[in-house]
Amino acid sequence: MIARLRGRVLEQLEDGVVLDVNGVGYLVYCPARVLALLGRTGEAADLHVETQVREDAITLFGFAEAAERNWFKALQAVQGVGARSALAILGVHDPDRLATVIAAQDKAALARAPGVGPKLAARICAELKDKAALLGTGRGSAPAAGAAAAPETSGPMEDALSALTNLGYGRAEAFAALQIVRTGEHEQAGLQQLLTLALKELAR
Repeated sequence: MIARLRGRVLEQLEDGVVLDVNGVGYLVYCPARVLALLGRTGEAADLHVETQVREDAITLFGFAEAAERNWFKALQAVQGVGARSALAILGVHDPDRLATVIAAQDKAALARAPGVGPKLAARICAELKDKAALLGTGRGSAPAAGAAAAPETSGPMEDALSALTNLGYGRAEAFAALQIVRTGEHEQAGLQQLLTLALKELAR
């Protein structure tokens, strides 16, 4: 199985790239964000690769970081999500953002990916919520051993999240701010204090 390719960009396509590795051209399908990061023809490229073997084809999918590949595989474990849908989601959200979106159960943000409707977005959020923190975020990261599952939203946390979204903030954005402020001495903060702290964080 091919897990990584280092070479030079031979040709950029609408949904992938042909990578020249020691004289062999590999067709690698990539998320739109990854294609935008790749250099021009002739420039060096380094891709983490997921190889899928079918009866009639061997297909390569390329990513800028290991966490993207982790998410690509996890997304396809959800019924109704194929390679194309997984690439579309990763074309819109990087691993950090995707982890926050799913932990926040932000179905609308997921549905921004082409081909992902509200029902599929809801299924992805439900099935991957407890796995979001285990999949790895950030460049070059991998699933952390013993990582905690995504935090639950309940009580004052859920009320604050609802209030912030009613004020016009995106659910994932509001959730991320609340996670930042609900630490240490503020871990047991009530609704009003959470809102005050989160609004200050969002105003930065």
